[in-house]
Amino acid sequence: MEAEEAHPSPDPEIHASWKRALSQEFPKSYFVELVKSLRKEKASGHVIYPPGKKIFTAFDYTPLEEVKVVIIGQDPYHGPGQANGLCFSVERDTKIPPSLRNIYKELHADIGCPIPDHGDLSAWAKQGVLMLNAMLTVRAHEAGSHQKLGWQHYTDAVIKTVSERREGVVFILWGNFAQGKESLIDSAKHCVIKSVHPSPLSASRGFFGSQPFSKANEYLSQQGSQPVDWDVK
Repeated sequence: MEAEEAHPSPDPEIHASWKRALSQEFPKSYFVELVKSLRKEKASGHVIYPPGKKIFTAFDYTPLEEVKVVIIGQDPYHGPGQANGLCFSVERDTKIPPSLRNIYKELHADIGCPIPDHGDLSAWAKQGVLMLNAMLTVRAHEAGSHQKLGWQHYTDAVIKTVSERREGVVFILWGNFAQGKESLIDSAKHCVIKSVHPSPLSASRGFFGSQPFSKANEYLSQQGSQPVDWDVK
């Protein structure tokens, strides 16, 4: 994994729907500098997660016109073999992180889905759940290390694009960081579901019992959209 290219191109290969919608972002100075910074880190011997080919996985799995739910995370997992380009998700053969275990507990309590034995959430992404981290990369073993590179300019533009161009989307905001993005969302035409973060440090203070999955599906049904099959196979 470490040997793979670990930086995006100035003209990244992402799904055509996103490339069209976000075309004005890639030439901007922040994105150009972001790419330079990642290349410099790679040249200096730093390992960056997720691998280069997976940085934009969330966009490849979930085209803009198919987005029905957005889940916002902060930055990728920073351990070997974990980050796969989807927030809260890890590679199938990787130990399930504590926050995701708590998500699974609430999923079971909320709608009765069996608790999975792996942490790969790509099945959600393929159904229209945009699994968006605010930062799309991180330096190995250094949590939050890329928070100042400029990724948030890009991912804020993603959130605003979904809000402006789509109707009846559910935005799930877990924790203070994600809730800080609420101002980017037009709540008059979308549903915003908020609770504390599923981290073991906070889950017992309002995440457990918040029923985000059933609430999301109820709203989608009311909008005439197909509910999400949250069962992680």
